Amino acid sequence: MNKRFAIIVGGCGHRDGSEIHETTMTMLAVIEHGCTYQMFAPNRNQHHVINHLTGEEMPESRNMLVEAARIARGQIQPLEDFHVEDFDAVLFPGGFGVAKNFFTYAFQGADCQVDKQIAQLIKDIHKAGKPIGALCIAPVLLAKVLKDITITVGNDENTAKDVVKMGGKNINTVSGEVISDKENKIYSTPCYMLDADLKDIHACAYNLISTMLENM
Repeated sequence: MNKRFAIIVGGCGHRDGSEIHETTMTMLAVIEHGCTYQMFAPNRNQHHVINHLTGEEMPESRNMLVEAARIARGQIQPLEDFHVEDFDAVLFPGGFGVAKNFFTYAFQGADCQVDKQIAQLIKDIHKAGKPIGALCIAPVLLAKVLKDITITVGNDENTAKDVVKMGGKNINTVSGEVISDKENKIYSTPCYMLDADLKDIHACAYNLISTMLENM
């Protein structure tokens, strides 16, 4: 089943960009299922830069596309080059940077604002009837944009309450589980929303791709 996935990322590193383990395991899971992927990232600066050793903010700026190219080994395209018709499904790995760069959930909670380019992309994918997979915190982004969908944020009570405020529904999960909103073609898995290690992240990503393919 040679389906083509688009993977949307925004930087490199869980504190200020896309989570590296989740992104890499997503890439691996797509390949393990005999499919292909193309990575995309916004060509603009991320909200801020965090020192991943100390957790402190650094006095510099970094471009999401340039940073994400580190994970993609240079095989990545700017988000404006993404075309819905070229892909069978779209994937959003998590990372705290998603909640800073793609929307402002990290700072404003349920009252957050979504980046216009990201919001339009999600709406276009959904309108085209293409499946969307989201890992970790990324399902909250989908709930903010699409409202009446069912997702998982693991078992995080506060985040689950915010999802409800946004108009969505959360279902608690354990590591490796996937929640399928088949009506809306939204698939989500908890990853580092739970206490997880690398094998758990692989299981989440692998099961996510398996579930999506079963319903495509």
